[in-house]
Amino acid sequence: MAMRIEDLQSGESKNLEFKLAVPSRSINYTKMAVSFANGQGGRILFGIEDKTLRVAGIPDSTVFSVMDSISNAIADSCEPLIIPDIAMQTLDGKTVIVATIAPGPQRPYYIKSLGRDQGTFMRVSGTTRLADAPTIKELMFEGSNRSFDKEPCLDLSITEDDIAALCTSLTAAARGNADDPEKVRPVTSQQLRSWGVLAERHGTFVATNAYAILSGSEPLNFAVQCGVFKGDTKAIFVDRRTFTGSPQELIEEAYQYVLRNIHLGARFQGVYRKDVYEIPPDAIRELIVNALVHRSYIDHSSVQVAIYDNRLEITSPGRLPLGQTIEKMKQGYSKVRNEALATAFEYMGFIEHWGSGIPRILTQVQEAGLAAPEFLGGDTELRINIYRQPEQGGAEDGAGLVRDADEKFATSARLVRDSDEERTQSAR
Repeated sequence: MAMRIEDLQSGESKNLEFKLAVPSRSINYTKMAVSFANGQGGRILFGIEDKTLRVAGIPDSTVFSVMDSISNAIADSCEPLIIPDIAMQTLDGKTVIVATIAPGPQRPYYIKSLGRDQGTFMRVSGTTRLADAPTIKELMFEGSNRSFDKEPCLDLSITEDDIAALCTSLTAAARGNADDPEKVRPVTSQQLRSWGVLAERHGTFVATNAYAILSGSEPLNFAVQCGVFKGDTKAIFVDRRTFTGSPQELIEEAYQYVLRNIHLGARFQGVYRKDVYEIPPDAIRELIVNALVHRSYIDHSSVQVAIYDNRLEITSPGRLPLGQTIEKMKQGYSKVRNEALATAFEYMGFIEHWGSGIPRILTQVQEAGLAAPEFLGGDTELRINIYRQPEQGGAEDGAGLVRDADEKFATSARLVRDSDEERTQSAR
């Protein structure tokens, strides 16, 4: 798609880079080609000044030779082979060169002369950064079309009793979430094998990374960090908790933590009072489930659940998987990073249909009268904010995490008392 002069106004981004001239050292743009191939693709525009967005252009007398040199430098310097689409285009009456790099399927891409560990680059917002070890490992799994959670966990030994205990735990969780527990069929070891939670080696079941995660076992025992903060930054904390265990346990711990620390008000249906949280509980639970099921388990960072005066913020470690974007996510497109975990969580009733969670959250938040959730990042982590009503924020003191209900909730409470008094007097 041809560039327009209007497309330049927002400046450089995660898929757009400007160069005033072709650098004398090709690595100054070949590492950008690598970063685009490792990400969602992008374009490098030669002949545009990045600071001022001034279109200087490339002299017509050299444009064809410059195009050849760019194409050759990228093809010769990168491993696996990257073949850019090089074209010239007229912008503001001047000739610029556009090098388009498609997302690459053979990841990780890197600068040959630097090697994979020091030559793999990623695009983060509008900058090109050296990839860290977890990111390179994630790229390797994407490039080989494998799922990390299905790989054998070599450091974990298991017995038949261990497998039976996990089957019992997953079955209990499924029945606890089911409308009719009697219809839930117990999990078997063969089912765990078909999901990828178990692998088979020489006729014996061995644990995969998914098994270690679901059982809360070392070396893949992860935590969820929860906190309440005064104001809208992490400068002043009111309370902090770190929960460890299996993902199913962490979901409940984090969910209950949020419910304890947001407002609970009341609404009436006829003469009956109904307790209502300021943020829909189903949306809170769905966000926590998504953060734990779809996070990168190669990255050893923790899922973070933070409650500020103005918002609930949930951060999930890891870049979005290959082919996934925030916009696609909002539309219900599913790109599953952890296939075995997702299947297990669907069985347990934490996931209804892959990809349906985010659209459902958007609908629930809108129906609650709150601002649309905010999605941030995706390059190294995904952060989702649900904004509270302005008058509903704040912890009253750090010891008890006591919060006053807002005026609307207080009014509802008074109506309850008045109604109760009227019924008492009528009874007399």
